[in-house]
Amino acid sequence: MKNILIVDDSALMRRVISDIIKSDNRFEVKDMARNGLEALDLIVKNYRVYDAVILDINMPKMNGLELLEQLQKSRIRIRVLMVSTLAKDGARETLIALERGAFDFVTKPENYLDVKQENFKNRLLEKLCLAVDIPYLPVENVTQQSSQESVQRRFGNAMLRPPRGATFPPHKHLTGDKRGKSKLVVLACSTGGPKSLQSVLPKLPASLDAPMLLVQHMPEGFTKSLAVRLDEMSKIEVKEAADGDILRNGCVYIAPGGKQMRVEKAGKKYKIVTTNEPERDGLRPCANILFESLAGSDFDEITCVVLTGMGADGTMGIGTLAEKNNIYVISQDEATSVVYGMPRAVAEAKLSDEIQPLEKIAEAVTKNVGY
Repeated sequence: MKNILIVDDSALMRRVISDIIKSDNRFEVKDMARNGLEALDLIVKNYRVYDAVILDINMPKMNGLELLEQLQKSRIRIRVLMVSTLAKDGARETLIALERGAFDFVTKPENYLDVKQENFKNRLLEKLCLAVDIPYLPVENVTQQSSQESVQRRFGNAMLRPPRGATFPPHKHLTGDKRGKSKLVVLACSTGGPKSLQSVLPKLPASLDAPMLLVQHMPEGFTKSLAVRLDEMSKIEVKEAADGDILRNGCVYIAPGGKQMRVEKAGKKYKIVTTNEPERDGLRPCANILFESLAGSDFDEITCVVLTGMGADGTMGIGTLAEKNNIYVISQDEATSVVYGMPRAVAEAKLSDEIQPLEKIAEAVTKNVGY
């Protein structure tokens, strides 16, 4: 049984959300709070009791964003799902919530009749199941379908790790003096990524001796504001990638949400190509596509970095890349990952050269690439 804390200033919404949660017998509404201040008191006293928190944004005394900030300052790690009328694709409040550690968000309908519809109910239960690491199943099928079937249906292969015990051929990487070599860094992350990137990009030197390509699983509208905020925090330049961008050292290119990103040769240099091709395994952008596009390129070494995220996106692409290129793979450890899915898949495929805590990732990249 998963224990949930509901935080919302509306008594009506607390009741509606509670009824939705209780419709799935794997959940129990443990407590409710009317504002962030009440919730903070409950969490500080009982945070090990709660498996997840459903959090509104606009509330008196302490709003949802302020609560997330306090949890961050207190180093309290708890899965928080934002459920608010303000939690929308591309909204500033949503991005701030994700940066402050929120797991994901569900847009609360502004009309009460829409709140009572199955669409909102299903989205809320689906995201809540993901937050607490149990399969999402329609309520009527909770006891009828297997976890594997549910996961396959919802996420396809992106959610599944490579077959147990599967490994890729040992890969090689440059040793000795790397000065004057052509290098590239490719980073992939998903759930928990926006916050985690704040612990990586600001620590990279402006003179990093390589371009960096970055895939963060996000819908259209998010990645531009994410790039702007990370650029403001960092010495290295950060931008949302644009079709035709020529790769240059000391710049981070974030794959635009809602598009796939590839790299192609442009004379003696390489350029970014963004496309509207379909999702792969439910993902657009998809890290596997980016990694695969680099296979056979003439970079002397490609440093692959995999941070927190659900599923296994990146593993197959890195495996393909390893067959044709010199690569070096750095993955995040379990203790500091919000969701230890993507980095676990890379580690279990025996592709990781280093497994580091989040605070050491930037140092590992800089040490390997140089500046």
